[in-house]
Amino acid sequence: MTKEQKNDVIEVLKDKFSQYNNFYVTNTESLTVAQVSQLRRVCFDKQVEMKVAKNTLIKKALESLDAEKYAGVYEALNNVTALMFSENPKEPAVIISSFRSASKGEKPVLKAAFINGDIYVGDNQLAALTKIKTKNELIGEVIGLLQSPAKRVLSALLNKDEANGAAAAEEAPAAVEAAAPEVAPEAPAAEAAPEAPAAE
Repeated sequence: MTKEQKNDVIEVLKDKFSQYNNFYVTNTESLTVAQVSQLRRVCFDKQVEMKVAKNTLIKKALESLDAEKYAGVYEALNNVTALMFSENPKEPAVIISSFRSASKGEKPVLKAAFINGDIYVGDNQLAALTKIKTKNELIGEVIGLLQSPAKRVLSALLNKDEANGAAAAEEAPAAVEAAAPEVAPEAPAAEAAPEAPAAE
């Protein structure tokens, strides 16, 4: 690889690290070509970008962006490295776990994960990463919590209105009866007096 090609790879990696807040550093060594292709397909289907690169180039890309921010990732850059970039913080962990279960193997191995500024090192972090809440899940939970008391208040108000409505309906006939004035029976029309005889 020429110096120019290396610089091109570093620039591509820098773009990816800048674009995504979440990336996983994995070891895909000992996977067959067919398995790597299958893993790429699964990643593509789940909107996870997978890139294989040399550790020295990955480190240079990270250092040129923010050496301190990514310092905890450097120790994971050894052996064969495949990077997984994702908007969803737990999707790569789910993919790795599912892939292992399907192939009954131990690869890919999680070397490190960078999740919204936090760094998780070691394969023993994988189970915890599959349970991370996504932004949308957290928002959904907050909305649910906010809606719950509101729903209870609305329900109480509706039940109160219904109870008041039923009581009012029962009271209405009695109120109407009480309010209606008693009508006196009509007096018989006075009998007309006999007409006086006309004067002659």
